[in-house]
Amino acid sequence: MDRSNDTGPQDVPNDAPFEAPAPAPPAMQAWAIDAVPALQVGEGCTRRDLPAGPGVRVWVVDMAPGAQWPVLDHHETGESYYVIAGEVIEGQARFGPGTYVYFAPDSRHRPHTETGVRLIGMNLGYSAFLAAGGSPESITHCYHPTQG
Repeated sequence: MDRSNDTGPQDVPNDAPFEAPAPAPPAMQAWAIDAVPALQVGEGCTRRDLPAGPGVRVWVVDMAPGAQWPVLDHHETGESYYVIAGEVIEGQARFGPGTYVYFAPDSRHRPHTETGVRLIGMNLGYSAFLAAGGSPESITHCYHPTQG
């Protein structure tokens, strides 16, 4: 019986043979974030690298109260993150839980926090950036006085 167009429960006769789906490799994977090993990247700063599709980097950053990212962070292809808990400070701007922050290609920043923060972020590798329509010209590695 072909059930590929089923949209909900159907009346199936009790004597109909049960058709189990064929085994397939899992298309979904799940991890408890705190079970992923944390890499110490600086005083009070850890990063957990999460599995993602080709050309995509996904990570969770935790920063303890009073911590600052250890280096000026440069994003050749841009970066995005979502604040899960706490507050992150970028320059004079403060971003709390529920805030999505985007950095353009070739941007730089050095976040810090007074309260502690957990955020989840992602960025594209160079080839994925170009495949998604990014241009090599947008990555000029130029110095922006406002970016440090």
